[in-house]
Amino acid sequence: MSLTRNAGATASQAANSRWLELLTRAGFIGYGIVHLLFGWLALQIAFGKSGEEGNQNGALRTLGAQPMGKVLLVTIAVGLFAMAIWQAFEAAIGHRGLRDKDRLFERVASVVRTLVFLWLGWTAIKVFQEASSNAADQQQALSEKLMTSTGGRWLVGLAGLVLALVGIGMVIYGLKKKFEKNLKTGEMSPKTHTLARRLGMAGYAARGTVFAVAGILIIVAAVKYDPEKARGLDAALRTMRDQPWGPVILALMALGIAAFGVYCFLQSRYRRV
Repeated sequence: MSLTRNAGATASQAANSRWLELLTRAGFIGYGIVHLLFGWLALQIAFGKSGEEGNQNGALRTLGAQPMGKVLLVTIAVGLFAMAIWQAFEAAIGHRGLRDKDRLFERVASVVRTLVFLWLGWTAIKVFQEASSNAADQQQALSEKLMTSTGGRWLVGLAGLVLALVGIGMVIYGLKKKFEKNLKTGEMSPKTHTLARRLGMAGYAARGTVFAVAGILIIVAAVKYDPEKARGLDAALRTMRDQPWGPVILALMALGIAAFGVYCFLQSRYRRV
């Protein structure tokens, strides 16, 4: 028991590291930049002007092509890895202010965030090394390979269902303003609090919608054996664009994704870390 307590105390001390906090807050700025670029790509796709992938991978490649882009990529990667470490600690020992199902939900969410931040950080490194391939093409190829067997099609369909549920959960999370419990709202002015609330609601709702559509398309791909639909967020954006009023709806989604980017900037200052 003493060994377990010592391990827990060591983990808590590491989680409360000032350097980890500073790097994590810097990571929110990088995460915000990625979503601003993601929103810009989505807006271009809405009006048929983008050949780049409509996802975070495409956003990082767009950033890497800019002056000083590679320096920014390394900086963002460091921040994202710090965020991944922070969320890993949250999953293991965090969210102690919550109880029962609420704490379980947040710990599971922290696991998901850890994986997302690790993937984005690794993608930033690959883009820096100019070794990043098209993520949508990779996802399509993997889905096509898996769907050669009945069990593989079920696996692809299950992955799509999980992604769709994550997206729906994200929309609910935003519309119910559950993100506010992670903010230091007491340190905000009334105007800043209102801004954070509106940006968070719009951002989570837009991101969740795109994720949900991507998940539904993956399910359809598994049912109809159509790997071209299993291209993740890029396919979701292009499918939305091709619907009636699609460009207008997608433009609104793009603004919502950009709003989440700005919300990340506020999180860098007011998020509980």
